[in-house]
Amino acid sequence: MSVTAVPGFVATGMACGIKATGADDLALVATGDGQPVTAAGVFTSNRMTAPPVLVCRDHLAATGGRAAAVVLNSGNANAATGANGRADAEAMCALTADAVGCADNEVLVCSTGWIGFPLPMDRIESAIPALVAGLDVDGGSAAAIAMMTTDTVSKATVVTGPTVDGSTFIVGGIAKGAAMLEPNMATMLAVLTTDAEVDANTATGMLRDAVGVSFNCLTVDGAESTNDTVLLLASGTAGPVEATDLKVALADACRDLAVQMADDAEGSTKTVFLTVTGAATDSEAVKGARDTANCQLVKCSWYGEDPYWGRLAAEMGAAGIAFDPETISIAYGGQLVYADGVIQTVDEVALAAHMSGRRLELDIDLGQGDGSAWIVTTDLSHAYIDENMRTS
Repeated sequence: MSVTAVPGFVATGMACGIKATGADDLALVATGDGQPVTAAGVFTSNRMTAPPVLVCRDHLAATGGRAAAVVLNSGNANAATGANGRADAEAMCALTADAVGCADNEVLVCSTGWIGFPLPMDRIESAIPALVAGLDVDGGSAAAIAMMTTDTVSKATVVTGPTVDGSTFIVGGIAKGAAMLEPNMATMLAVLTTDAEVDANTATGMLRDAVGVSFNCLTVDGAESTNDTVLLLASGTAGPVEATDLKVALADACRDLAVQMADDAEGSTKTVFLTVTGAATDSEAVKGARDTANCQLVKCSWYGEDPYWGRLAAEMGAAGIAFDPETISIAYGGQLVYADGVIQTVDEVALAAHMSGRRLELDIDLGQGDGSAWIVTTDLSHAYIDENMRTS
């Protein structure tokens, strides 16, 4: 049930005519009673910022981190739409607030899809009353489907943890994202809910940390979106929890969603878990990992199921970090393919079996220090190009 696995939250999704295909394109997550709860958000750092992101930031600031609902549309990003786009985002909040029974600034708004096109507000306006009427405790799956753009499957997660009094709190989440996946965050939207008790400032810090070890560790094509948004609604009905327990649960939920995005990335045939250790610093490990993950030559070798270490070593050597070809080692699926400056003898059958799988484990040790980083990424296939060479 994802976001609605958390008691007190309802959700729904429907088609309102934004997508020409007629697929579902309008979603809503809300508190069951329409009352605001603790809310937090983490947003794109792209300066080409879409109006919905600006509205979310302003609403969270105005309410001191409180929200009763999140309304989302897919098929149109409402980005590069000027003052009219800002007015449309505010109107989506106002229409939702009227139907839910809360203040306008207690509604957050998200959009995803094509950039530069005005929203069909007549269709959205007429659909929102029906959308709110459809809110249901089992509606999380419908909301996740309505968020999808080029996703082929919906994405949801549920994580639990202990409260201070020994009972259980829940974190539920839904997300969309299948391309332009690159920190900060991705071409992605995510809504998380929890019944853990937490204040807005603490929730914001925890959410930022969770994003840092999940969505910000995901890259598909090195492109950063205009609309990236991760939102958290926390009702507090489960009572107090240890900060560490909530941080872990949020990170686990976000990491699960991030991996689901990688598994569903446009045209991908491989999900690659790249771990870099032995860097001079953590930041150098991140630089080497990200440069390698975004290298088209490397991605093509993954698509071809070729464990060619030369491209990996060359990319690390070009990353501008501490590097020595005699100390770097490279392993696929636990098998060393390069170490001590020379190619290594491998079990060819076992290595080929690993490379033919959907998920690849790649470990690179630079032998320079204690810095480390983890990245999840994908290969580059013909299908990715087919998907992204057209705009309509």
